[in-house]
Amino acid sequence: MSGERNSAVGEQGSRVPTKAAKGASRKPAGVAAKSAPVKASKPSRPSAKAVKAAKAAATETKAAAKAAKVAETAKAAKPSKPESRLAMVRRARRINRELAEVYPYAHPELDFRNAFQLLVATVLSAQTTDLRVNQTTPALFAKYPTPEDMAAAVPEELEEVIRPTGFFRAKAKSLIGLSTALRDSFGGEVPGRLEDLVTLPGVGRKTAFVVLGNAFGVPGITVDTHFMRLARRWKWTEQDDPVKIEAEVAEIFPKSEWTMLSHRVIFHGRRICHARKPACGACPITHLCPSYGEGETDPEKAKKLLKYEMGGYPGQRLNPPPDYPGKPAPPLGAS
Repeated sequence: MSGERNSAVGEQGSRVPTKAAKGASRKPAGVAAKSAPVKASKPSRPSAKAVKAAKAAATETKAAAKAAKVAETAKAAKPSKPESRLAMVRRARRINRELAEVYPYAHPELDFRNAFQLLVATVLSAQTTDLRVNQTTPALFAKYPTPEDMAAAVPEELEEVIRPTGFFRAKAKSLIGLSTALRDSFGGEVPGRLEDLVTLPGVGRKTAFVVLGNAFGVPGITVDTHFMRLARRWKWTEQDDPVKIEAEVAEIFPKSEWTMLSHRVIFHGRRICHARKPACGACPITHLCPSYGEGETDPEKAKKLLKYEMGGYPGQRLNPPPDYPGKPAPPLGAS
Protein backbone atom coordinates (compact mmCIF):
# COMPACT_ATOMS: atom_id res chain seq x y z
CA MET A 1 0.00 0.00 0.00
CA SER A 2 1.52 3.30 -1.02
CA GLY A 3 2.22 6.14 1.37
CA GLU A 4 -0.11 8.46 -0.59
CA ARG A 5 -3.08 6.25 0.19
CA ASN A 6 -2.04 5.92 3.80
CA SER A 7 -1.87 9.63 4.28
CA ALA A 8 -5.39 9.95 2.89
CA VAL A 9 -6.62 7.35 5.36
CA GLY A 10 -4.83 9.11 8.15
CA GLU A 11 -6.52 12.36 7.29
CA GLN A 12 -9.95 10.73 7.42
CA GLY A 13 -9.15 9.02 10.69
CA SER A 14 -8.07 12.26 12.36
CA ARG A 15 -11.55 13.84 11.80
CA VAL A 16 -13.75 13.12 14.84
CA PRO A 17 -17.40 13.99 14.21
CA THR A 18 -19.32 15.87 16.92
CA LYS A 19 -22.72 14.79 18.30
CA ALA A 20 -24.47 17.47 16.31
CA ALA A 21 -22.74 16.32 13.19
CA LYS A 22 -23.70 12.70 13.91
CA GLY A 23 -27.32 13.67 14.34
CA ALA A 24 -27.30 15.63 11.17
CA SER A 25 -25.77 12.75 9.25
CA ARG A 26 -28.52 10.39 10.41
CA LYS A 27 -31.40 12.61 9.27
CA PRO A 28 -32.80 11.82 5.86
CA ALA A 29 -32.60 14.42 3.15
CA GLY A 30 -36.36 14.97 3.29
CA VAL A 31 -36.23 16.24 6.89
CA ALA A 32 -34.37 19.38 5.92
CA ALA A 33 -37.09 20.12 3.35
CA LYS A 34 -39.74 19.83 6.09
CA SER A 35 -38.03 22.30 8.31
CA ALA A 36 -38.42 25.00 5.61
CA PRO A 37 -41.52 24.16 3.56
CA VAL A 38 -41.92 26.00 0.26
CA LYS A 39 -45.40 26.55 -1.10
CA ALA A 40 -45.83 25.51 -4.73
CA SER A 41 -46.89 28.49 -6.80
CA LYS A 42 -49.92 28.18 -9.08
CA PRO A 43 -49.10 28.21 -12.82
CA SER A 44 -49.60 31.73 -14.16
CA ARG A 45 -52.00 32.32 -17.03
CA PRO A 46 -50.36 33.29 -20.32
CA SER A 47 -50.76 36.90 -21.26
CA ALA A 48 -53.19 37.99 -23.99
CA LYS A 49 -50.18 38.87 -26.13
CA ALA A 50 -48.77 35.35 -25.76
CA VAL A 51 -52.13 33.78 -26.62
CA LYS A 52 -52.43 35.96 -29.70
CA ALA A 53 -48.91 35.04 -30.79
CA ALA A 54 -49.65 31.34 -30.31
CA LYS A 55 -52.83 31.59 -32.37
CA ALA A 56 -51.00 33.46 -35.12
CA ALA A 57 -48.31 30.79 -35.19
CA ALA A 58 -50.94 28.05 -35.42
CA THR A 59 -52.70 29.89 -38.25
CA GLU A 60 -49.44 30.33 -40.13
CA THR A 61 -48.70 26.62 -39.71
CA LYS A 62 -52.13 25.67 -41.09
CA ALA A 63 -51.77 28.13 -43.98
CA ALA A 64 -48.32 26.77 -44.81
CA ALA A 65 -49.65 23.20 -44.78
CA LYS A 66 -52.56 24.19 -47.00
CA ALA A 67 -50.28 26.06 -49.41
CA ALA A 68 -47.99 23.07 -49.60
CA LYS A 69 -50.95 20.82 -50.37
CA VAL A 70 -52.20 23.17 -53.08
CA ALA A 71 -48.73 23.42 -54.58
CA GLU A 72 -48.43 19.63 -54.57
CA THR A 73 -51.82 19.27 -56.26
CA ALA A 74 -50.98 21.92 -58.84
CA LYS A 75 -47.64 20.27 -59.50
CA ALA A 76 -49.34 16.94 -60.01
CA ALA A 77 -51.80 18.54 -62.45
CA LYS A 78 -49.03 20.00 -64.56
CA PRO A 79 -47.14 17.80 -67.01
CA SER A 80 -43.67 16.83 -65.91
CA LYS A 81 -42.29 17.56 -69.36
CA PRO A 82 -43.17 20.15 -72.02
CA GLU A 83 -46.50 19.41 -73.68
CA SER A 84 -46.31 18.50 -77.33
CA ARG A 85 -48.37 20.32 -79.94
CA LEU A 86 -50.49 17.22 -80.52
CA ALA A 87 -51.14 16.78 -76.79
CA MET A 88 -52.16 20.41 -76.46
CA VAL A 89 -54.60 20.17 -79.36
CA ARG A 90 -56.16 17.02 -77.91
CA ARG A 91 -56.46 18.66 -74.48
CA ALA A 92 -57.97 21.83 -76.00
CA ARG A 93 -60.59 19.87 -77.93
CA ARG A 94 -61.44 17.87 -74.83
CA ILE A 95 -61.93 21.14 -72.91
CA ASN A 96 -64.36 22.26 -75.61
CA ARG A 97 -66.28 18.98 -75.41
CA GLU A 98 -66.53 19.11 -71.63
CA LEU A 99 -67.57 22.77 -71.64
CA ALA A 100 -70.34 21.78 -74.07
CA GLU A 101 -71.65 19.41 -71.40
CA VAL A 102 -71.38 22.05 -68.66
CA TYR A 103 -72.97 24.84 -70.75
CA PRO A 104 -75.33 23.20 -73.26
CA TYR A 105 -77.30 26.45 -73.18
CA ALA A 106 -74.36 28.77 -74.01
CA HIS A 107 -75.50 31.69 -76.15
CA PRO A 108 -74.73 35.35 -76.90
CA GLU A 109 -75.65 37.30 -73.77
CA LEU A 110 -77.05 40.30 -75.62
CA ASP A 111 -80.80 40.63 -76.23
CA PHE A 112 -81.59 41.11 -79.94
CA ARG A 113 -84.28 40.35 -82.52
CA ASN A 114 -82.41 41.06 -85.74
CA ALA A 115 -78.93 41.74 -87.12
CA PHE A 116 -79.25 45.51 -86.68
CA GLN A 117 -80.13 45.20 -82.99
CA LEU A 118 -77.26 42.78 -82.41
CA LEU A 119 -74.82 45.09 -84.19
CA VAL A 120 -75.90 48.10 -82.12
CA ALA A 121 -75.90 46.15 -78.85
CA THR A 122 -72.41 44.80 -79.52
CA VAL A 123 -71.05 48.30 -80.17
CA LEU A 124 -72.64 49.48 -76.91
CA SER A 125 -71.12 46.56 -74.96
CA ALA A 126 -67.60 48.03 -75.13
CA GLN A 127 -66.31 48.91 -71.65
CA THR A 128 -69.52 47.83 -69.92
CA THR A 129 -71.50 44.68 -69.12
CA ASP A 130 -73.98 42.91 -71.37
CA LEU A 131 -76.48 43.33 -68.53
CA ARG A 132 -76.24 47.12 -68.70
CA VAL A 133 -76.64 47.03 -72.47
CA ASN A 134 -79.69 44.76 -72.23
CA GLN A 135 -81.25 47.11 -69.71
CA THR A 136 -80.67 50.07 -72.06
CA THR A 137 -81.62 48.75 -75.51
CA PRO A 138 -85.41 48.35 -75.00
CA ALA A 139 -85.85 52.13 -74.81
CA LEU A 140 -83.24 52.65 -77.53
CA PHE A 141 -84.91 50.40 -80.11
CA ALA A 142 -88.36 51.70 -79.21
CA LYS A 143 -87.16 55.16 -80.24
CA TYR A 144 -84.83 54.15 -83.11
CA PRO A 145 -86.04 50.80 -84.53
CA THR A 146 -84.23 51.00 -87.92
CA PRO A 147 -80.90 52.22 -89.30
CA GLU A 148 -82.77 55.08 -91.01
CA ASP A 149 -84.23 56.20 -87.69
CA MET A 150 -80.92 56.07 -85.89
CA ALA A 151 -79.08 57.81 -88.71
CA ALA A 152 -81.47 60.75 -88.32
CA ALA A 153 -81.16 60.89 -84.53
CA VAL A 154 -80.30 64.10 -82.72
CA PRO A 155 -76.92 63.31 -81.12
CA GLU A 156 -77.79 64.79 -77.73
CA GLU A 157 -81.03 62.80 -77.53
CA LEU A 158 -79.33 59.56 -78.52
CA GLU A 159 -76.57 60.21 -75.98
CA GLU A 160 -79.13 60.57 -73.22
CA VAL A 161 -80.75 57.23 -74.05
CA ILE A 162 -77.46 55.29 -74.06
CA ARG A 163 -75.87 57.18 -71.17
CA PRO A 164 -76.09 54.16 -68.78
CA THR A 165 -73.63 52.20 -70.94
CA GLY A 166 -70.81 54.72 -70.46
CA PHE A 167 -68.71 56.56 -73.07
CA PHE A 168 -72.07 57.64 -74.48
CA ARG A 169 -70.77 60.49 -76.68
CA ALA A 170 -68.29 58.29 -78.55
CA LYS A 171 -70.82 55.47 -78.81
CA ALA A 172 -73.55 57.81 -80.10
CA LYS A 173 -71.17 59.02 -82.78
CA SER A 174 -70.43 55.40 -83.82
CA LEU A 175 -74.12 54.44 -83.87
CA ILE A 176 -75.11 57.41 -86.03
CA GLY A 177 -72.13 56.75 -88.30
CA LEU A 178 -72.77 53.04 -88.80
CA SER A 179 -76.51 53.63 -89.28
CA THR A 180 -75.77 56.25 -91.92
CA ALA A 181 -73.42 53.83 -93.69
CA LEU A 182 -76.04 51.06 -93.59
CA ARG A 183 -78.64 53.44 -95.05
CA ASP A 184 -76.42 54.90 -97.76
CA SER A 185 -74.18 51.97 -98.72
CA PHE A 186 -76.05 48.76 -97.87
CA GLY A 187 -79.70 49.59 -98.51
CA GLY A 188 -80.51 49.78 -94.80
CA GLU A 189 -79.42 46.17 -94.21
CA VAL A 190 -76.55 44.78 -92.15
CA PRO A 191 -74.05 43.11 -94.51
CA GLY A 192 -73.17 39.47 -93.96
CA ARG A 193 -69.48 39.68 -94.90
CA LEU A 194 -66.53 40.40 -92.62
CA GLU A 195 -64.88 42.77 -95.09
CA ASP A 196 -68.04 44.88 -95.25
CA LEU A 197 -68.79 44.92 -91.54
CA VAL A 198 -65.36 46.19 -90.52
CA THR A 199 -65.82 49.27 -92.74
CA LEU A 200 -68.63 50.49 -90.46
CA PRO A 201 -67.76 53.08 -87.78
CA GLY A 202 -67.12 51.48 -84.38
CA VAL A 203 -67.03 47.94 -85.79
CA GLY A 204 -63.92 45.79 -85.44
CA ARG A 205 -63.24 42.08 -85.96
CA LYS A 206 -64.68 41.09 -82.58
CA THR A 207 -67.98 42.89 -83.20
CA ALA A 208 -68.11 41.60 -86.75
CA PHE A 209 -67.66 37.96 -85.66
CA VAL A 210 -70.39 38.33 -83.01
CA VAL A 211 -72.80 39.54 -85.72
CA LEU A 212 -71.71 37.01 -88.34
CA GLY A 213 -71.83 34.03 -85.99
CA ASN A 214 -75.14 34.83 -84.32
CA ALA A 215 -77.15 36.67 -86.98
CA PHE A 216 -75.88 35.00 -90.16
CA GLY A 217 -74.60 31.60 -89.02
CA VAL A 218 -71.08 32.31 -90.31
CA PRO A 219 -68.46 30.66 -88.02
CA GLY A 220 -66.16 33.05 -86.20
CA ILE A 221 -64.02 33.28 -83.06
CA THR A 222 -64.88 36.15 -80.75
CA VAL A 223 -61.73 37.16 -78.89
CA ASP A 224 -62.98 39.32 -76.04
CA THR A 225 -61.24 39.84 -72.69
CA HIS A 226 -62.57 36.54 -71.29
CA PHE A 227 -61.61 34.46 -74.33
CA MET A 228 -58.15 36.02 -74.37
CA ARG A 229 -57.56 35.30 -70.68
CA LEU A 230 -58.67 31.67 -70.80
CA ALA A 231 -56.86 30.85 -74.04
CA ARG A 232 -53.63 31.93 -72.34
CA ARG A 233 -54.39 30.13 -69.05
CA TRP A 234 -55.08 26.94 -70.93
CA LYS A 235 -51.86 27.35 -72.94
CA TRP A 236 -53.61 27.42 -76.28
CA THR A 237 -51.51 30.44 -77.14
CA GLU A 238 -48.89 32.75 -75.70
CA GLN A 239 -49.97 35.72 -77.81
CA ASP A 240 -51.55 38.83 -76.31
CA ASP A 241 -52.81 40.38 -79.55
CA PRO A 242 -56.47 39.47 -80.28
CA VAL A 243 -55.90 38.95 -84.00
CA LYS A 244 -52.95 36.60 -83.38
CA ILE A 245 -54.89 34.72 -80.70
CA GLU A 246 -57.77 34.30 -83.13
CA ALA A 247 -55.44 32.91 -85.79
CA GLU A 248 -53.72 30.43 -83.46
CA VAL A 249 -56.93 29.17 -81.87
CA ALA A 250 -58.52 28.78 -85.32
CA GLU A 251 -55.82 26.23 -86.14
CA ILE A 252 -56.76 24.10 -83.12
CA PHE A 253 -60.50 23.69 -83.70
CA PRO A 254 -62.66 22.82 -86.72
CA LYS A 255 -64.31 25.86 -88.30
CA SER A 256 -67.76 24.49 -87.48
CA GLU A 257 -66.95 24.81 -83.76
CA TRP A 258 -65.72 28.41 -83.73
CA THR A 259 -68.94 30.23 -82.79
CA MET A 260 -70.07 27.84 -80.05
CA LEU A 261 -66.52 27.52 -78.75
CA SER A 262 -66.52 31.30 -78.26
CA HIS A 263 -69.79 31.18 -76.31
CA ARG A 264 -68.60 28.35 -74.07
CA VAL A 265 -65.25 29.91 -73.26
CA ILE A 266 -66.83 33.31 -72.54
CA PHE A 267 -69.50 31.67 -70.38
CA HIS A 268 -66.82 29.86 -68.38
CA GLY A 269 -64.76 33.03 -67.98
CA ARG A 270 -67.73 35.00 -66.70
CA ARG A 271 -68.97 32.35 -64.28
CA ILE A 272 -65.98 30.43 -62.94
CA CYS A 273 -62.58 31.35 -64.36
CA HIS A 274 -62.55 35.00 -63.28
CA ALA A 275 -59.71 37.40 -63.97
CA ARG A 276 -58.74 38.23 -60.38
CA LYS A 277 -59.83 35.17 -58.42
CA PRO A 278 -60.81 32.11 -60.46
CA ALA A 279 -62.93 29.55 -58.63
CA CYS A 280 -60.55 26.63 -59.18
CA GLY A 281 -62.16 24.53 -56.44
CA ALA A 282 -65.53 24.62 -58.23
CA CYS A 283 -64.23 24.22 -61.78
CA PRO A 284 -65.35 21.08 -63.68
CA ILE A 285 -62.27 20.97 -65.90
CA THR A 286 -59.42 21.28 -63.39
CA HIS A 287 -58.00 17.96 -64.63
CA LEU A 288 -57.38 19.63 -68.01
CA CYS A 289 -56.13 23.00 -66.76
CA PRO A 290 -52.36 23.66 -66.59
CA SER A 291 -53.05 26.80 -64.51
CA TYR A 292 -54.97 25.07 -61.72
CA GLY A 293 -54.16 26.66 -58.37
CA GLU A 294 -54.04 30.28 -59.53
CA GLY A 295 -57.36 30.84 -57.77
CA GLU A 296 -59.31 29.56 -54.76
CA THR A 297 -58.96 25.77 -54.51
CA ASP A 298 -61.11 25.19 -51.43
CA PRO A 299 -64.43 23.85 -52.81
CA GLU A 300 -66.65 25.65 -50.30
CA LYS A 301 -64.90 28.99 -50.72
CA ALA A 302 -64.79 28.56 -54.49
CA LYS A 303 -68.57 28.01 -54.60
CA LYS A 304 -69.07 31.50 -53.21
CA LEU A 305 -67.21 32.95 -56.22
CA LEU A 306 -69.56 31.51 -58.84
CA LYS A 307 -71.68 33.96 -60.82
CA TYR A 308 -74.98 34.04 -62.69
CA GLU A 309 -76.89 30.77 -62.92
CA MET A 310 -73.89 28.81 -61.59
CA GLY A 311 -74.16 30.73 -58.35
CA GLY A 312 -77.94 30.90 -58.25
CA TYR A 313 -78.13 34.50 -59.49
CA PRO A 314 -80.00 36.12 -62.42
CA GLY A 315 -78.30 36.08 -65.81
CA GLN A 316 -77.49 39.02 -68.07
CA ARG A 317 -80.37 38.78 -70.55
CA LEU A 318 -83.81 40.18 -69.86
CA ASN A 319 -85.11 37.73 -72.48
CA PRO A 320 -82.89 34.64 -72.33
CA PRO A 321 -83.39 31.59 -74.57
CA PRO A 322 -85.99 29.01 -73.42
CA ASP A 323 -83.32 26.47 -72.41
CA TYR A 324 -81.46 28.90 -70.13
CA PRO A 325 -81.64 27.42 -66.59
CA GLY A 326 -81.15 30.69 -64.72
CA LYS A 327 -83.35 33.65 -63.89
CA PRO A 328 -83.83 36.54 -66.36
CA ALA A 329 -82.03 39.80 -65.57
CA PRO A 330 -84.09 42.60 -64.03
CA PRO A 331 -84.97 45.66 -66.15
CA LEU A 332 -83.19 48.96 -65.66
CA GLY A 333 -84.06 50.57 -62.34
CA ALA A 334 -85.51 47.40 -60.81
CA SER A 335 -84.22 46.42 -57.38
